Amino acid sequence: MESFSSYHGSQWSPNRLAFHQNLEQFAERVGLIVGLQGNGKISQDDAYRQIRDLLAELKSSRKQLLK
Repeated sequence: MESFSSYHGSQWSPNRLAFHQNLEQFAERVGLIVGLQGNGKISQDDAYRQIRDLLAELKSSRKQLLK
C-alpha cells in the first residue's frame, strides 16, 4: 500500500527524500479520509479533525527535515 514514487531533483538529500515520502503518505491518507467521509463512515467534523492533525504532522516533519 505504500508505493512511493521515485524522487528526482537537483537538491537530492536523504531528508528531502524522507519529506517527499511523508508528503505522499499525507496525500494517500487524506484521500482515504475523504472517501470514508463521502461514504458516510465518519462525520465531516471527524474528517476535518483527522486531516488537520495530519497536516500538523506534515508541517512538523517539514520543519525537522528541511531546515
